[in-house]
Amino acid sequence: MAKHYKWDPQFEDVEHNPYLNDFYEDMPRWSFNLQVYFLHGRLKQLLEIQNGNDIVIQDRTIYEDAHIFAPNLYEMGLMTKRDFDNYFNFFETLKSMVKPPDLLIYLKASVPTLVAQIQKRGREYEENIRLDYLKRLNEYYNNWIERYTEGPLLIIDIDKNKFPESDEDLGEIISKIDSQLYGLF
Repeated sequence: MAKHYKWDPQFEDVEHNPYLNDFYEDMPRWSFNLQVYFLHGRLKQLLEIQNGNDIVIQDRTIYEDAHIFAPNLYEMGLMTKRDFDNYFNFFETLKSMVKPPDLLIYLKASVPTLVAQIQKRGREYEENIRLDYLKRLNEYYNNWIERYTEGPLLIIDIDKNKFPESDEDLGEIISKIDSQLYGLF
């Protein structure tokens, strides 16, 4: 997408995250620290985007942390209620400081597809991801996206649409994005 539209891609910084490896080794101990680290990084990125002139595409939103990852950790008993409440209140304050995305593109996937993508990436710290954790994240994503009202939304089912390998599928997605952003049919 970034190449086609000549947008500046903004990726989640996982290479320099000082909590990620520790989190996957001991989730209860590091869950709050990890979520605050991600929230801070996304807020900083959003403020830079809002103050800049570039058109940007991000791989994660600020909403995912608060509506998916943190609640999942709390419900699984991997984050205390005190930490979750503190985190969510902090998120609500920060959310008021930034604008929602012009278009949220949600890549919907089944758990087997997610597992295949994780294996394909080959990130060492992801080798210890628990399957129950991944399943619950996927449920949280699907529930969150059904209730998303912050702005325009485009859902792409990547179990069916193989846009990285198919020019036809990519063209279909580009048409949908054009329609959402520019009102083109």
